[in-house]
Amino acid sequence: MARTKDPAVRALLIERAAQMLRTREPVTLRALVAGTGVSTMAVYTYFDGMEGLWRAMRQEGFQRLAARLAEVPMSPDPVRDLAALGAAYVDNALHSPDLYRIMFDAEFALEDAAAADETLHCLVRTGERAKAAGRFREDVDPLELATQSWAIGHGLASLVATGPLPRPALAHAVPLLTALFVSAGDSPAGCRRSVELGWRLEE
Repeated sequence: MARTKDPAVRALLIERAAQMLRTREPVTLRALVAGTGVSTMAVYTYFDGMEGLWRAMRQEGFQRLAARLAEVPMSPDPVRDLAALGAAYVDNALHSPDLYRIMFDAEFALEDAAAADETLHCLVRTGERAKAAGRFREDVDPLELATQSWAIGHGLASLVATGPLPRPALAHAVPLLTALFVSAGDSPAGCRRSVELGWRLEE
């Protein structure tokens, strides 16, 4: 009879690998399990080896991002909501910087690419709401706008999470997102107010 896998062991190994990345330790099979109370065989049992562990870490990063985006309450103002989703993206990156770094390592396939894509599509749907509300022009492609918005958040998050820029640099998102959304058809004054309302980062 096959043993039931313990989700806690799987989570333990993912967290241990993330911690090792944080402290710049080489993530080897033996170093990974040292001090955890589990054997090297657990890496094969739960991940089919080290490559599977990296795939699981990428997936865990996107799962945490999806959970964080799902916490953002939607309002009657879709432009505010786009900014709020961007702020949640950055918050997630700063709270899980080690998983965030590996999320975009395309060398390792994702376990569930569709689930990862959903994190972008929630921005797309919010952009569609902004079009329906008359905030953006009819010729605006919500997917293209979502991608550009993501790029702004990703760029700032990466530069702050990895150290070159200080945390106050995240305030640059307000003028950058405002310029993007105004180029999509929103009014400058109204857009700025909406973005300022949405761009609220956790302390």
